[in-house]
Amino acid sequence: MTDRPPRRNNAGEARLPAAVAVVVAIASYAALPEGLHLGPRVVVPVLEVILFVPLVAANPRRMTRENRWLRHLSIALVLLIAATNAASLVLLVDALVSGQAKQGPRLLLAAGQVWLTNVIVFALAYWELDRGGPVTRRRQSRPRLPVADFRFPQDEDHDAVTEVAARSAAKSGWTPGFIDYLYVSVTNSSAFSPTDTMPLSPRAKMLMAVESVSALMLSVLVISRGVSLLQ
Repeated sequence: MTDRPPRRNNAGEARLPAAVAVVVAIASYAALPEGLHLGPRVVVPVLEVILFVPLVAANPRRMTRENRWLRHLSIALVLLIAATNAASLVLLVDALVSGQAKQGPRLLLAAGQVWLTNVIVFALAYWELDRGGPVTRRRQSRPRLPVADFRFPQDEDHDAVTEVAARSAAKSGWTPGFIDYLYVSVTNSSAFSPTDTMPLSPRAKMLMAVESVSALMLSVLVISRGVSLLQ
């Protein structure tokens, strides 16, 4: 008697975690000190909201609907957040290196905001790209899924002890969600390397490398600036 394949949850991934992350990224950019924005403070947040609202309207509670237009809109939102945060990072590095003593504490707080947005940006990128994106991962059968960009522990725990194997993808039908990619992004930004989840594709490796380098650069500058402020 052969085992039946595990039933997968095809209800669609919950929209809320990713939506909250996008809102935090937009608010974090808007709250940056003067001189760390591209143009007027409100322009970029307004553009991001314009891109974000149709995505929420199409899938308000669960990620079940997708077409080419929605897919491009979602990628465009991630790229916009990434580009503006990268610009803020460059402006922040310039401000930290130039030694703007009067704005020291504010710049250190801004570094935390940029770091947080960076974590969110890469989490969204991993979430959007891996195995075809959030809708495809839940709606398609495994044989029809695009190749994986990341290998999670659940992808290979099927032969572990019973209580661990029960959560594996092979036995439970588990698929990664936004929180899983957020965890990957947090650990990569703090450890500067993969931890329990390995990148498989060249694009995943390049994204993780860029995230690690930017986080490392920001950390070194913040630490050195913080020491100089204490002297």
